[in-house]
Amino acid sequence: MSNERQPRLPKMWEALIPIIFMMVVIIYATIKWEMEPHIPLVLASCVAAGIAWRCGYRWDDIAFGMLDAIKRTVEAFLIILCVGMLIGAWVWSGTMPAMVYYGLDLIAPRVFLVVGCILCGIVGLATGSSWTASGTVGVALMGIAMGLGIPAPIAAGMVISGAYMGDKWSPLSDSTNVAAAAAETPLYDHVRAMMTTTLPSLCIALVIYAILGFKLIDTEGYDPAQAIALQSTLADNFNLTPLVLLPILVILFGAWKRIPAIPSLLLAAAVGGIFAMIFQGTSLAEILNAFQYGYEADTGNEVADKLLSRGGEDSMLWTISLIMFAMCFGGILEKCGYVEVLLGPIVKRVKTIGGLVAAMIVTGIVCDIVLTDQYLAIMVPSRMFQKSFDERGLSRSFLSRTSEDGATLWSPMIPWNGCGAYQSATLGVSNWQFAPFAFMNIINPIFAIVITYLGIGIKYKEYDNLSGDELKAAKAKKKAEFEAAKRK
Repeated sequence: MSNERQPRLPKMWEALIPIIFMMVVIIYATIKWEMEPHIPLVLASCVAAGIAWRCGYRWDDIAFGMLDAIKRTVEAFLIILCVGMLIGAWVWSGTMPAMVYYGLDLIAPRVFLVVGCILCGIVGLATGSSWTASGTVGVALMGIAMGLGIPAPIAAGMVISGAYMGDKWSPLSDSTNVAAAAAETPLYDHVRAMMTTTLPSLCIALVIYAILGFKLIDTEGYDPAQAIALQSTLADNFNLTPLVLLPILVILFGAWKRIPAIPSLLLAAAVGGIFAMIFQGTSLAEILNAFQYGYEADTGNEVADKLLSRGGEDSMLWTISLIMFAMCFGGILEKCGYVEVLLGPIVKRVKTIGGLVAAMIVTGIVCDIVLTDQYLAIMVPSRMFQKSFDERGLSRSFLSRTSEDGATLWSPMIPWNGCGAYQSATLGVSNWQFAPFAFMNIINPIFAIVITYLGIGIKYKEYDNLSGDELKAAKAKKKAEFEAAKRK
């Protein structure tokens, strides 16, 4: 007869210890000591492992939970590294500088808020970074807004709306890749799924910005000096022509044809490198170095340098290491029964898909507040609610979309969140001041919850491989079932 202890589920107080410990340590360490969240996550994983051992789990079980969670994200790590290569090549080729250069030509006083929001979205989409969009074009737009007499909180809210819309849609974005990895869904499936909530929310936000623009802007106060200075710097350092925008078509073609992310991104990076040699006179050695280390700008223009100095595989290692530690923590929680104990009471009370989506979005926003990190706010709810989505036959892309609808968009609203602290310092406006005017970020979570309760935009696993008439028939059947359930 074996004397080995049989593992048991943690008690509620035991399950709460690693969660509370992680929250307290991350909040204290990031705010008081200005630490990155990596080591606090390692410490939290140690606490979770200790409690699991107390509950009878062997080290082999605990290690399996961690390694199995990491194993499921290995492809995402490769995608993130490919994204770093792509960004470095696209800066060298002039693709990203050209998007900013031509975008700034679109600004006119009356439509400043609308065009500014779209322009920030374009830069966020092209660079895969809301931080880059707000720290470059966003800063320039804040200066232009001052010349137009637009209150700084409104301008900052507009920048945040556009930057995070572009970041959310971009296959180059860290947060987009993290959301897809945490939900274990293909990257482009995740990007397409977000269109359902993001596009309508953006349109509503643009209408509001258009109304505010016509009421607020004095056309005589327009001063385009900062935009012109940025354009001049870009033109002096790159050979800008519409042709350098062609690499963007590679990404769009890959998404349309559903080419797997890794070959699609590598092809786009290669095309960017070829264009850099053709249009910018870059050597092959410089391109290969850009794949590894990115582009380092020294133009003399601070805004331009922030925009251009990025990319490379090395720049992505911070994100990959954070994902690994977060997945270790989540893997222990999942393997050793923490998630079942913590979420069981909540899941039992969720009777509808609308309730499930609302619960996950609210959880993501709460994680933004208590975990102080956007990536953790995406990953933790994704792992926690994954089983509930699976049991209802919902698509993993629906899970990943829901995680971004809450966690990604609300991260800049929280002053002590990493995103919130950066955006406030960059734009020179406090989070509490610009938050009411970040209409895209406010509307999207609400819109996602409302349409789900109405039975709109719900994605089921059975939809994943359908197209054309088959997809229409499957959705019509589900709609009929939903209406019948409502009548009952």
